[in-house]
Amino acid sequence: MSRKAAGELKLFARTIVAFRGILPERAGWAIDSSQYRSGQRCSWTATELEGEWRVKLGIPRERREGERRVAATPETVKQLAGLGLEVLVETGAGTAAGHSDDAYAQAGARIVPGLDFGSLDILAHVRPLEPATAAALPRGAVTAGLASPSSELPAVRALAAAGVTSFALELVPRISRAQSMDALSSQALVAGYRCVLEAAMRLPRFFPLFMTAAGTIPPARVLVLGVGVAGLQAIGTAKRLGARVSANDIRPASADEVASMGGTFIKLDLETAEASGGYARELSADRGALQRQLLAPHVAQADVLITTAAVPGRRAPLLVTREMVQGMRPGSVVVDLAAESGGNVEGSVPGEDITVATADGQGTVTLVGMKDAASAMPADASRLYAKNVANLLALMVKDGALALDFGDEVVAGTCLTHDGDVRHPPTAEALAAAFPQAAAPAPAVHKTEQPTAQNEGVV
Repeated sequence: MSRKAAGELKLFARTIVAFRGILPERAGWAIDSSQYRSGQRCSWTATELEGEWRVKLGIPRERREGERRVAATPETVKQLAGLGLEVLVETGAGTAAGHSDDAYAQAGARIVPGLDFGSLDILAHVRPLEPATAAALPRGAVTAGLASPSSELPAVRALAAAGVTSFALELVPRISRAQSMDALSSQALVAGYRCVLEAAMRLPRFFPLFMTAAGTIPPARVLVLGVGVAGLQAIGTAKRLGARVSANDIRPASADEVASMGGTFIKLDLETAEASGGYARELSADRGALQRQLLAPHVAQADVLITTAAVPGRRAPLLVTREMVQGMRPGSVVVDLAAESGGNVEGSVPGEDITVATADGQGTVTLVGMKDAASAMPADASRLYAKNVANLLALMVKDGALALDFGDEVVAGTCLTHDGDVRHPPTAEALAAAFPQAAAPAPAVHKTEQPTAQNEGVV
């Protein structure tokens, strides 16, 4: 049977299944196409046809170097299967996160050696898709995952050109109803915890206070810059390890949050920089220079400096200069959680430890550029991320079928591309600037507004 003939037959069969409620049902009911074009017999039961046309959700094995997370766990596979989806998991997709293929199969997934992107209705992923993967998806397919639209413009362009409806978890509105889908916050929690452990392993001294017969060892001093989700988790973790913790953020409302975690808030003589909704507003160049000047003495007194300030879609703000790092005591450690987005600390390199000589020439400071921080703890990072994805998809699937309601502010706000359009205005503008010779898809008009900046500390 030719591919075209088979496609027409399946379309006909799908129509029959859709109207099964008004057709007589009896055991063994089948469609017989013995005279269909090629003369080949094709007999499918109604149950088989339903399986053939169930909405297919693909879970790939992430291929970017260093990425160990997965977009679904056996727990969320049960949730997704309960929505009526057929879940296809690529072999080895969850191995790095501690989930075997057997565990997925027992949860109701079908394990496949490789995903046929052209046959998927939904693709859930962790890292941004490659343009080739986006182009391989059928028109009307849905994707859900981290998209990094500002830095992955070719992929966004490919998604729009393919007619794919993509949902970027970075764009989930910061409202109460969407908290269970907020992947930025869930992954920032993991990253904030991890960066303190990285600092503790490199610091040549204890974090907690020790009083011994041989003398008293004072606690380490930890300074956290940027008090979003990652920053707050860093404060809490350092405090639990026994350090003396202080923190600063350009949003005055952060003072209470720091105090609630047991830290001391450092108040600088700066104008407030808080936008609507509790988001941080980027400082002007002169105010940024003043901020660094005021922070310098506090940085010099710290044994550990952790910077977490990040603005999704923009370069991370520069908070600490090389001279400030050189002013720290020998043996101090600086962890830049925002290294992958440009860095809060001058000279930080993602995935590398750099030694910086102190100004007095008596030693060095270790500058750690974090890379794939959440992936360093793939089990719990995947547990949280997979739940974010499953909760988002639950808004879009009704009775086993895709039902996209763009009247829902979460669905509308999270949508990056749809029906050939780029629905996120900042990304559409960036595409037009990056590809001026091409006809970049115009942004669709919709009511949901996205913030231009996130709380400092969200990664």
